[in-house]
Amino acid sequence: MDEFSYVNMFDTKGIEYIIIIAFLLLIIPFWKLLNRPLKTSGRGAGAASPLQASVAGVPQGLYFSDNHTWAHMLRSGEARIGVDRLLVNLTGEVSLNILKESGTRVKKGEELSELVRDGKRLTVVSPVSGTVTGVNHELLDDASILSEDPYGKGWICSVKPENWLMDVAGSHFAADATAWLRRELERTRDFLAGAAARLTPGSHSVYLQDGGEPAGEPLASMPAEVWDDFQKEFLK
Repeated sequence: MDEFSYVNMFDTKGIEYIIIIAFLLLIIPFWKLLNRPLKTSGRGAGAASPLQASVAGVPQGLYFSDNHTWAHMLRSGEARIGVDRLLVNLTGEVSLNILKESGTRVKKGEELSELVRDGKRLTVVSPVSGTVTGVNHELLDDASILSEDPYGKGWICSVKPENWLMDVAGSHFAADATAWLRRELERTRDFLAGAAARLTPGSHSVYLQDGGEPAGEPLASMPAEVWDDFQKEFLK
């Protein structure tokens, strides 16, 4: 019979391996605990999210004009037109009036539709020249789609462009669109702060949260003259 030898693992490195394994088993739960997502309080998240969310996830295939409309060329050669999320988040849920019927011609910068809330209006102008080929009847029937999906199902109308390349030459595209919306967000904050200062002091809390961050849908509760000023300064 072959003889066997007895090895005391405490005389080898075996004990070191056991210690290392035990350490790893202990540290993994703590690592998971330290790296779990942080939960923000309702007040903190609400104060920062409404307008900041407007510049998150900007689609990279749309051309954004300075008047807060976007245009997207379809395979059919038609361009769908809508408004950006910053404008939607400022007004909240609105009703929509279409000012151009299918088959009519529209010029770049010409009135195309209206966003209406409580009798207050913002006019949306076309970012391109061409012939209106259709309107989004689904949006007309359910205006909440505009708030839910302004870059997709919330398109307003379609246009057959006359000179697409020339019309979108000065638009913001891809990363430039995101950077431009960030700058517009800062301009919007300044505009809202100035508008609130012109109103009665007691109404400031309606428009601005703690720290000066605009509340959700800040234009919704502001008077018609502020909407008119916003039209002139941002929608041209």
